[in-house]
Amino acid sequence: MYFKFLLTFLTLFSVVSINAQDTGVLKGTITTEHGEPIMGANVHIKKLSLGTTSNENGEFILEKITNASYIVEVSYLGCNTIVKKVLISHSETIQNFVLKESSYLLEGVVVTSQKREQKNKDVPIAITSYGTDFIENQGTFEYDALSEYVPGFQVQIQSVNNPGIVIRGITSDSGDSRVEPRVSIFQDGVSISKSRGSVVELYDIERVEVLKGPQGTLFGRGAQIGAMHIIQNKAKNETSGAVKVGYGNYNQVLTTGYYNTPLVDDKLFFRAAAIYNSRDGFIENVSGGDLNGKETLAFRTSFKYLINDNTTLDVIANWQKDTPPGTSFKSGTYAPIGGDTNPNTFADLERGEELGLDRTVYGVTGILKHELNDVWDVTSTTAYRQFDSNEAFDADGTAAPALYFREISKGKQFSEEVRFNFDTDEKFRGFFGGNFFYEDGSQEVPWELDERSFGMLILNPAAFVLNGVPTLLSNIPNDPATFGPIAGAPLSSYNKETNTNFGKNYSGDIFADASYDVTDKLSITLGLRATWENINAAYQVEDAVTPSNLGHLTGNYPNILFASTNGEKIEASDNFLSAVGRFAVNYDVNDNITLFGTAARGRRPNVISVTATETNILSDETVMSYEIGAKSLFLNNRLQFDINAYMYDYANFQTTITKFENGNLISIPEDSGNASSFGFEAATQFAFTKSSSFFANYGYIDASFDDKDSNGNEQALAGNTFRLTPKHSFSFGFNINPKINKNLDFFFRPTYTYKSKVFFEETNLPNISQDGYGILNYKVGLTINKMYELGFYMNNALDKQYIIDAGNTGGAFGIPTFIAGPPRFFGAQLKVKF
Repeated sequence: MYFKFLLTFLTLFSVVSINAQDTGVLKGTITTEHGEPIMGANVHIKKLSLGTTSNENGEFILEKITNASYIVEVSYLGCNTIVKKVLISHSETIQNFVLKESSYLLEGVVVTSQKREQKNKDVPIAITSYGTDFIENQGTFEYDALSEYVPGFQVQIQSVNNPGIVIRGITSDSGDSRVEPRVSIFQDGVSISKSRGSVVELYDIERVEVLKGPQGTLFGRGAQIGAMHIIQNKAKNETSGAVKVGYGNYNQVLTTGYYNTPLVDDKLFFRAAAIYNSRDGFIENVSGGDLNGKETLAFRTSFKYLINDNTTLDVIANWQKDTPPGTSFKSGTYAPIGGDTNPNTFADLERGEELGLDRTVYGVTGILKHELNDVWDVTSTTAYRQFDSNEAFDADGTAAPALYFREISKGKQFSEEVRFNFDTDEKFRGFFGGNFFYEDGSQEVPWELDERSFGMLILNPAAFVLNGVPTLLSNIPNDPATFGPIAGAPLSSYNKETNTNFGKNYSGDIFADASYDVTDKLSITLGLRATWENINAAYQVEDAVTPSNLGHLTGNYPNILFASTNGEKIEASDNFLSAVGRFAVNYDVNDNITLFGTAARGRRPNVISVTATETNILSDETVMSYEIGAKSLFLNNRLQFDINAYMYDYANFQTTITKFENGNLISIPEDSGNASSFGFEAATQFAFTKSSSFFANYGYIDASFDDKDSNGNEQALAGNTFRLTPKHSFSFGFNINPKINKNLDFFFRPTYTYKSKVFFEETNLPNISQDGYGILNYKVGLTINKMYELGFYMNNALDKQYIIDAGNTGGAFGIPTFIAGPPRFFGAQLKVKF
């Protein structure tokens, strides 16, 4: 279906193509202020995606350029970039450029968060942006690692199938197909926010932008409290490539690279990138295999087609396969044979090598851009995406065959957005448009058990596992006074029951966002988005293979945990209308400092919660956000410093807590009332030489549930801190690159990150938490002729032991499990550019 949409839009915009016109040539020489030729300077006409580099004499030439005026950009490392409008005539156009020496330009200075290129300093949003160099320098392929360098942003990944994404204390991690996220994850303008399909490998990346605060106007219905936008490298009019290989402890193997080439001169360009990243698990599993490992294989291809001088089409296809071993949900109550309950030591989880994940994510995106005139352009983004994951995990964290689950999640989505952008080059600029989004998903949870083991867990948990050996209860105790007619009833050695939730949603948006310069120093921004949603939810239980006598104890007969739907699929649907918006003010104190303030409304869509016994519609979770801040650029873009403070007020805060209550294992969203948070963030970058820099950031968050709800009633979670939310976090690092000689450079890149105590559940149980800790990483190596790089890395160099999660499904039964954080990793990598 998405190919038909692409073809439709391609045909629509192709009709505006112009007939062949006369073409010209742009040529010239690039020199220093002292008249010395510069070899390797980049000359680029962005509108045509056309570029070249200067030769050893500083000369360049661009041919077959349609006669018109173009913006030409000339850049070279260590020099100020020149941007100049050049008129191409029928004959040769000669334009020489003189580049002045400059300081190193910091990455993240230019962002596209408001759907147009701007300096970060000029955008009235708290943004952290990292580009290719930073991501490459840190060896960051997973965005949980990247989050350590973003104030107010935390990412916890139990497995790539189960991420917890936190912005300013608000967590988005539900795998329920009926629940929308609070934090939007976007990839090249397309939402990939659904939890089980949102983790993608960061390879061949142009830039990652993290926007904090409600961003519904810019990024839609899932951006209640923020968004992360992953911008991938697209095909270009150049021939280039690179390959990196590496090996490390725990048998870590890395291979990644890209290749870019023109297929048809000045018309069609191709780029392919790939990565294979694997590592054995660092927790031994006595029952077989290892745990907490990694195995990811991903490919990407992209094409850029210049339909005519004003129209371009990018097509990007992504595919990723994840097959890591299982996650070590290790029991904190029962130790394995010969071991202990320390989550960082070996475990003994049932099913051994059966534990693990098999997940496939793929999608195709088409981005069609057409310049209507000097003021207006239009962009059409069409995308289809699908994921299919099957994860097996042992929820009791022992060798006992009591809580073996699978989670089988599936989802597909289609989206189409048309956006009109305008910029008068004077006082007024912005965009408006519409969006259609469709998604269809499910989350199936089969539970397999030995009833004799589970019976021991609920009837005599003290003897559930003794000295690492599971104990079995062959029958319900023969005590008629306690158990009535089922006293003495036998328990089966195997049973299985399954519950599945379904979510199918349609939504349509209209949106507009514009900025107006009231004076040369003061500008205001207003954004609005109206949304219609058709939300469809369903729930179904597949009854136990054999009716279970334990079901009489839990009240779920013929099942044990999941109340029966009698084989029926219980469905519910409703329509909702909503609106979100933002108002922002930017004030340029001078050329270096900008002040900003925002007020915004964020929203998380209504949830239709369907169970076997009832259907509830949870009110949409809303937040009012207020923020002030300052951004600055000093010393000719060598020094950047940002600071901001914010306050949030939440209504109908939705929480999902898994609990075993009245014989039912339930994990459904609930309205937990009102909550609020406030905090501040600071970040700085400083380039102290052309090739060496320093960064640091700090975040403070005080986020908790209010004492009373909107009706004045006392709240059950009053005063509790939001889960996965450190009150204090900071990071800093250096990128030091001294030159040894003309052909050889040395680099040293140490970083340190710290986060204070976090609770893993809103209940704030003291034993379900992690005290504050810090992690030291570094890379060191040599660069030869700017083409070869040999490096050594060490992550968690001090081998700090910590946990990344606790409680989990086992916690619902009073036997919480714990997941260890990664130990010291080290290895060597070789990179070659060509």
